[in-house]
Amino acid sequence: MKRILLSAFLLLNLISCATGEKKSIELSEGGSPQKIITAGGTITEIVYSLGFGDQIIATDRTSTYPKEMQALPSIGYRNQIKSEGILSLSPDIVLVEEGYLSEEVVSQLKLMDLKIHFFKKPTNPDETKNLVRDLARLFEVPDTGEQINENINKDLKRLEAYLLKEQRDSLTAAFVMARGPETLFIAGENTFAEEIFNLAGIKLAAKGFKEFIPLTPESLVSMSPDYLVLFDSGLESLGGLEGLAAVNGVKETEAFREKQVLSFEGHYLSGMGPRVGQVALELAKSVREK
Repeated sequence: MKRILLSAFLLLNLISCATGEKKSIELSEGGSPQKIITAGGTITEIVYSLGFGDQIIATDRTSTYPKEMQALPSIGYRNQIKSEGILSLSPDIVLVEEGYLSEEVVSQLKLMDLKIHFFKKPTNPDETKNLVRDLARLFEVPDTGEQINENINKDLKRLEAYLLKEQRDSLTAAFVMARGPETLFIAGENTFAEEIFNLAGIKLAAKGFKEFIPLTPESLVSMSPDYLVLFDSGLESLGGLEGLAAVNGVKETEAFREKQVLSFEGHYLSGMGPRVGQVALELAKSVREK
Protein backbone atom coordinates (compact mmCIF):
# COMPACT_ATOMS: atom_id res chain seq x y z
CA MET A 1 0.00 0.00 0.00
CA LYS A 2 2.84 2.40 0.90
CA ARG A 3 4.56 1.75 -2.45
CA ILE A 4 1.29 2.48 -4.31
CA LEU A 5 0.87 5.76 -2.45
CA LEU A 6 4.49 6.73 -3.11
CA SER A 7 4.14 5.94 -6.81
CA ALA A 8 1.03 8.11 -7.00
CA PHE A 9 2.85 10.90 -5.15
CA LEU A 10 5.80 10.76 -7.54
CA LEU A 11 3.52 10.61 -10.58
CA LEU A 12 1.64 13.72 -9.51
CA ASN A 13 4.92 15.56 -9.06
CA LEU A 14 6.14 14.45 -12.47
CA ILE A 15 2.92 15.74 -14.06
CA SER A 16 3.42 19.02 -12.22
CA CYS A 17 6.99 19.24 -13.56
CA ALA A 18 5.83 18.51 -17.10
CA THR A 19 3.21 21.29 -17.01
CA GLY A 20 5.75 23.86 -15.89
CA GLU A 21 4.39 24.16 -12.35
CA LYS A 22 7.53 22.80 -10.66
CA LYS A 23 8.67 25.16 -7.95
CA SER A 24 12.00 26.74 -8.71
CA ILE A 25 14.58 27.21 -5.96
CA GLU A 26 13.88 30.56 -4.35
CA LEU A 27 16.87 32.38 -2.96
CA SER A 28 17.00 35.01 -0.27
CA GLU A 29 18.62 38.38 -0.85
CA GLY A 30 22.01 37.02 0.20
CA GLY A 31 21.78 34.17 -2.28
CA SER A 32 20.98 31.45 0.26
CA PRO A 33 18.12 28.93 0.02
CA GLN A 34 15.00 29.87 1.97
CA LYS A 35 13.87 26.38 2.97
CA ILE A 36 16.54 23.91 4.01
CA ILE A 37 16.32 20.31 5.20
CA THR A 38 19.42 18.82 6.82
CA ALA A 39 20.23 15.15 7.42
CA GLY A 40 23.22 14.77 9.72
CA GLY A 41 23.80 16.47 13.05
CA THR A 42 27.17 17.94 12.11
CA ILE A 43 25.79 19.53 8.95
CA THR A 44 22.90 21.00 10.94
CA GLU A 45 25.22 22.47 13.57
CA ILE A 46 27.47 24.08 10.97
CA VAL A 47 24.59 25.52 8.93
CA TYR A 48 23.25 27.03 12.16
CA SER A 49 26.69 28.39 13.06
CA LEU A 50 26.93 30.01 9.63
CA GLY A 51 23.77 31.98 10.44
CA PHE A 52 21.11 30.04 8.53
CA GLY A 53 19.42 28.18 11.36
CA ASP A 54 16.17 30.08 10.85
CA GLN A 55 15.96 28.69 7.31
CA ILE A 56 16.14 25.04 8.39
CA ILE A 57 12.58 23.70 8.20
CA ALA A 58 13.26 20.06 9.19
CA THR A 59 16.13 17.87 10.34
CA ASP A 60 16.91 14.26 11.18
CA ARG A 61 17.05 12.61 14.60
CA THR A 62 20.80 13.16 15.03
CA SER A 63 20.39 16.95 14.82
CA THR A 64 20.23 17.62 18.55
CA TYR A 65 22.27 20.83 18.65
CA PRO A 66 21.45 23.65 19.01
CA LYS A 67 18.50 22.66 21.19
CA GLU A 68 15.96 24.59 19.11
CA MET A 69 16.64 22.22 16.20
CA GLN A 70 14.92 19.49 18.22
CA ALA A 71 11.63 21.40 17.97
CA LEU A 72 11.61 21.19 14.16
CA PRO A 73 9.80 18.46 12.21
CA SER A 74 11.94 15.31 12.01
CA ILE A 75 12.41 13.41 8.76
CA GLY A 76 13.55 10.37 10.77
CA TYR A 77 16.77 8.43 11.01
CA ARG A 78 18.87 6.88 8.23
CA ASN A 79 17.04 4.01 6.50
CA GLN A 80 13.77 5.05 8.14
CA ILE A 81 13.74 8.28 6.10
CA LYS A 82 11.27 8.26 3.20
CA SER A 83 11.28 10.51 0.15
CA GLU A 84 7.61 11.49 0.50
CA GLY A 85 8.31 12.88 3.98
CA ILE A 86 10.98 15.17 2.55
CA LEU A 87 9.04 16.15 -0.57
CA SER A 88 5.91 16.97 1.44
CA LEU A 89 7.82 19.82 3.12
CA SER A 90 8.72 21.42 -0.24
CA PRO A 91 12.35 22.28 0.58
CA ASP A 92 14.48 24.39 -1.72
CA ILE A 93 17.57 22.39 -0.88
CA VAL A 94 18.53 19.26 1.07
CA LEU A 95 21.95 18.90 2.71
CA VAL A 96 22.82 15.29 3.45
CA GLU A 97 25.63 13.35 5.08
CA GLU A 98 27.12 10.86 2.60
CA GLY A 99 25.61 7.40 2.97
CA TYR A 100 22.87 8.65 5.28
CA LEU A 101 19.92 8.15 2.93
CA SER A 102 19.15 4.91 1.12
CA GLU A 103 19.93 4.79 -2.60
CA GLU A 104 16.23 4.38 -3.33
CA VAL A 105 15.34 7.60 -1.51
CA VAL A 106 18.19 9.50 -3.20
CA SER A 107 17.00 8.31 -6.63
CA GLN A 108 13.42 9.37 -5.89
CA LEU A 109 14.51 12.84 -4.73
CA LYS A 110 16.69 13.32 -7.80
CA LEU A 111 13.77 12.24 -9.99
CA MET A 112 11.87 15.20 -8.55
CA ASP A 113 14.72 17.49 -9.59
CA LEU A 114 15.27 18.42 -5.94
CA LYS A 115 18.52 20.19 -5.20
CA ILE A 116 20.60 17.84 -3.01
CA HIS A 117 24.16 18.28 -1.76
CA PHE A 118 26.13 15.46 -0.14
CA PHE A 119 28.93 15.96 2.38
CA LYS A 120 31.36 13.55 4.01
CA LYS A 121 31.00 13.34 7.78
CA PRO A 122 34.22 14.61 9.41
CA THR A 123 36.44 12.09 11.18
CA ASN A 124 39.02 14.59 12.46
CA PRO A 125 39.33 18.36 13.02
CA ASP A 126 40.90 19.00 9.60
CA GLU A 127 37.91 17.40 7.92
CA THR A 128 35.64 19.45 10.17
CA LYS A 129 37.22 22.64 8.90
CA ASN A 130 36.95 21.44 5.31
CA LEU A 131 33.23 20.82 5.80
CA VAL A 132 32.80 24.29 7.28
CA ARG A 133 34.52 25.77 4.20
CA ASP A 134 32.38 23.74 1.81
CA LEU A 135 29.13 24.79 3.46
CA ALA A 136 30.27 28.41 3.79
CA ARG A 137 31.05 28.41 0.06
CA LEU A 138 27.62 26.98 -0.73
CA PHE A 139 25.93 29.71 1.30
CA GLU A 140 28.29 32.37 -0.05
CA VAL A 141 29.59 33.37 3.39
CA PRO A 142 33.28 32.34 3.22
CA ASP A 143 34.33 34.91 5.84
CA THR A 144 31.89 33.48 8.39
CA GLY A 145 33.26 30.02 7.65
CA GLU A 146 36.81 31.17 8.25
CA GLN A 147 35.77 32.75 11.56
CA ILE A 148 34.26 29.44 12.68
CA ASN A 149 37.46 27.66 11.69
CA GLU A 150 39.53 30.22 13.56
CA ASN A 151 37.49 29.47 16.68
CA ILE A 152 38.10 25.74 16.15
CA ASN A 153 41.84 26.43 15.90
CA LYS A 154 41.74 28.45 19.13
CA ASP A 155 39.97 25.60 20.92
CA LEU A 156 42.56 23.11 19.65
CA LYS A 157 45.41 25.37 20.79
CA ARG A 158 43.88 25.56 24.28
CA LEU A 159 43.65 21.77 24.26
CA GLU A 160 47.28 21.44 23.16
CA ALA A 161 48.46 23.84 25.87
CA TYR A 162 46.52 21.92 28.54
CA LEU A 163 47.93 18.55 27.45
CA LEU A 164 51.48 19.92 27.51
CA LYS A 165 50.93 21.03 31.08
CA GLU A 166 49.06 17.90 32.23
CA GLN A 167 50.91 15.04 30.54
CA ARG A 168 49.56 11.56 31.39
CA ASP A 169 50.72 9.10 28.75
CA SER A 170 49.37 5.95 30.38
CA LEU A 171 45.65 6.80 30.55
CA THR A 172 43.35 4.40 28.68
CA ALA A 173 39.63 4.41 27.98
CA ALA A 174 37.00 2.25 26.31
CA PHE A 175 33.88 3.58 24.64
CA VAL A 176 30.76 1.46 25.14
CA MET A 177 27.83 1.97 22.77
CA ALA A 178 24.72 0.95 24.69
CA ARG A 179 21.16 0.66 23.43
CA GLY A 180 19.74 -1.17 26.40
CA PRO A 181 21.24 -4.01 28.47
CA GLU A 182 20.95 -6.52 25.62
CA THR A 183 22.59 -4.35 22.94
CA LEU A 184 26.14 -3.33 23.81
CA PHE A 185 29.11 -2.68 21.55
CA ILE A 186 32.71 -1.67 22.11
CA ALA A 187 34.46 0.86 19.86
CA GLY A 188 37.68 -0.22 18.19
CA GLU A 189 40.09 1.43 15.78
CA ASN A 190 38.91 3.73 12.98
CA THR A 191 36.05 5.09 15.07
CA PHE A 192 35.18 8.53 16.38
CA ALA A 193 36.11 7.19 19.84
CA GLU A 194 39.70 6.52 18.81
CA GLU A 195 40.01 10.00 17.29
CA ILE A 196 38.46 11.90 20.21
CA PHE A 197 40.52 9.88 22.71
CA ASN A 198 43.69 10.67 20.76
CA LEU A 199 42.81 14.36 20.75
CA ALA A 200 42.27 14.24 24.52
CA GLY A 201 45.58 12.49 25.13
CA ILE A 202 43.99 9.14 26.00
CA LYS A 203 44.87 5.74 24.57
CA LEU A 204 42.13 3.54 23.15
CA ALA A 205 41.95 0.41 25.30
CA ALA A 206 40.31 -1.66 22.56
CA LYS A 207 42.95 -2.76 20.04
CA GLY A 208 43.16 -5.35 17.30
CA PHE A 209 39.81 -4.70 15.62
CA LYS A 210 38.09 -1.90 13.70
CA GLU A 211 34.72 -0.19 14.03
CA PHE A 212 32.32 -1.66 16.62
CA ILE A 213 31.98 -5.25 17.84
CA PRO A 214 29.60 -6.78 20.40
CA LEU A 215 30.79 -6.30 23.96
CA THR A 216 31.71 -9.46 25.89
CA PRO A 217 32.62 -9.67 29.60
CA GLU A 218 35.98 -11.25 28.73
CA SER A 219 36.98 -8.52 26.28
CA LEU A 220 36.12 -5.73 28.69
CA VAL A 221 38.09 -7.30 31.55
CA SER A 222 41.10 -8.03 29.33
CA MET A 223 41.18 -4.43 28.11
CA SER A 224 41.24 -3.18 31.71
CA PRO A 225 40.52 0.47 30.78
CA ASP A 226 41.16 3.26 33.26
CA TYR A 227 37.91 4.91 32.13
CA LEU A 228 34.63 3.82 30.61
CA VAL A 229 32.98 6.37 28.32
CA LEU A 230 29.37 6.27 27.12
CA PHE A 231 26.78 8.52 25.54
CA ASP A 232 24.33 10.05 28.03
CA SER A 233 21.55 8.26 26.17
CA GLY A 234 23.45 4.97 26.36
CA LEU A 235 23.94 5.18 30.10
CA GLU A 236 20.28 6.12 30.45
CA SER A 237 19.24 3.08 28.39
CA LEU A 238 20.99 0.86 30.94
CA GLY A 239 19.30 2.50 33.91
CA GLY A 240 22.26 4.63 34.98
CA LEU A 241 25.32 3.46 36.89
CA GLU A 242 23.32 0.81 38.71
CA GLY A 243 22.26 -0.70 35.41
CA LEU A 244 25.80 -0.46 34.05
CA ALA A 245 27.04 -2.41 37.08
CA ALA A 246 24.70 -5.25 36.10
CA VAL A 247 26.46 -5.70 32.74
CA ASN A 248 28.72 -8.75 32.95
CA GLY A 249 32.36 -7.78 33.27
CA VAL A 250 31.84 -4.13 34.18
CA LYS A 251 32.29 -4.56 37.94
CA GLU A 252 35.62 -6.28 37.32
CA THR A 253 37.11 -3.28 35.51
CA GLU A 254 39.42 -0.80 37.19
CA ALA A 255 37.29 1.97 35.70
CA PHE A 256 34.13 0.92 37.52
CA ARG A 257 35.87 0.08 40.79
CA GLU A 258 37.42 3.55 40.83
CA LYS A 259 34.14 5.19 39.75
CA GLN A 260 35.77 6.38 36.56
CA VAL A 261 32.74 6.29 34.28
CA LEU A 262 32.06 9.28 32.03
CA SER A 263 29.11 10.12 29.81
CA PHE A 264 28.61 12.86 27.23
CA GLU A 265 25.79 14.00 24.97
CA GLY A 266 26.06 11.83 21.86
CA HIS A 267 26.41 14.42 19.10
CA TYR A 268 28.76 16.57 21.20
CA LEU A 269 31.16 13.65 21.68
CA SER A 270 30.94 11.99 18.27
CA GLY A 271 29.87 14.68 15.79
CA MET A 272 33.30 16.19 15.03
CA GLY A 273 31.54 19.51 14.60
CA PRO A 274 32.67 23.07 15.42
CA ARG A 275 32.89 22.17 19.13
CA VAL A 276 35.35 19.30 18.59
CA GLY A 277 38.15 21.09 20.44
CA GLN A 278 35.82 21.94 23.33
CA VAL A 279 34.65 18.37 23.91
CA ALA A 280 38.20 17.01 23.58
CA LEU A 281 39.38 19.47 26.24
CA GLU A 282 36.44 18.59 28.50
CA LEU A 283 37.27 14.90 28.12
CA ALA A 284 40.97 15.54 28.75
CA LYS A 285 40.16 17.42 31.96
CA SER A 286 37.65 14.78 33.09
CA VAL A 287 40.33 12.08 33.20
CA ARG A 288 43.00 14.31 34.75
CA GLU A 289 41.09 16.35 37.33
CA LYS A 290 39.09 13.78 39.30
